[in-house]
Amino acid sequence: MMKHEDFDIQGIRPGKVILVGEAMTLLTAEQEGDFGDVVTFDASVAGAELNVAVGLSRLGQHPVYMTKVGADPFGVRICRFAQRNGIDTSFIEVDRTRRTGSMMKSKVREGDPSTFYFRKNSPASTIGIDDVEKLLTCDAQVLHMTGIFPPLSKVTHFASVKLIEEARAAGMFVSFDVNVRPSIWDSREEMASTLRLLSGKADLVLPGIEEGRELFGVTKLEEIGKAFIDNGARYVVVKDGPRGAYATDGTRGIYVPGFVVDEVVDTVGAGDGFAAGVLSSLLEGGSVAQALTRGCAVGAMQTQFVSDNDGLPTHTELEKFMETHNRASWGVAA
Repeated sequence: MMKHEDFDIQGIRPGKVILVGEAMTLLTAEQEGDFGDVVTFDASVAGAELNVAVGLSRLGQHPVYMTKVGADPFGVRICRFAQRNGIDTSFIEVDRTRRTGSMMKSKVREGDPSTFYFRKNSPASTIGIDDVEKLLTCDAQVLHMTGIFPPLSKVTHFASVKLIEEARAAGMFVSFDVNVRPSIWDSREEMASTLRLLSGKADLVLPGIEEGRELFGVTKLEEIGKAFIDNGARYVVVKDGPRGAYATDGTRGIYVPGFVVDEVVDTVGAGDGFAAGVLSSLLEGGSVAQALTRGCAVGAMQTQFVSDNDGLPTHTELEKFMETHNRASWGVAA
């Protein structure tokens, strides 16, 4: 029988965190409506792995981020943004033959916004095995990967498998945020098989309800946790939206409630904020309950901003938020 109690995650040590993925310029609509009718857009920087790197840096960690950008204004914006946020940019490469990827995001009053991508044949889609092997030389303790990097191209698909295998072989702690995005895969079958493969090679897997449904056909928190554990993961943290989060190591499980905010401005980036909160707490030696609590807080803070990463806090901002906001109380359905 599952024990419902707090526990510690073993094998994660303080040190550098390596991340790899595609950074893009984000054009966010300033009016509601179809993209073709919107008059003005606000420019910022986005990308799941970059968002996590920003969150980690603002919370005092040491992220090392790999991507490729074009020799264009979008690429310049990304490089300057990463540097301003204290991210190690030693592994950001400029490709003078390709254009930096970008995306558009709609403005909505409720629910998730619509997105549209311009990323086919982007510089980041050429990140291959040789590139990620260079990244492994930076003496890091943790690898954080998401399910968004593998489908960029066949090259990144093979590179993602190589990276996660080599990181584990080198004794690194591997964190994997599943991030199901059917629209960027060639097929749902390829998506499911690849994400199951990568999840099974990770120490810590961070799925949501949708990932449980897509990969294993289950939607209850404990069932999702068990499915990923049975698939090979050592620890699983299941995101339960604004309600909270559940974690298990296969024998113990714990649920923590989320934080209540008055209004959700934008949901995009909240999952990346959650990952940054969880990882930063674990790197500081926090228990699973402490890590989930911080993850829920950072995710909630990010929902208060239109940009994908403007809401990611410093320690001081995080502590203030946690002191002044109530916890969710509408029940737990594990």
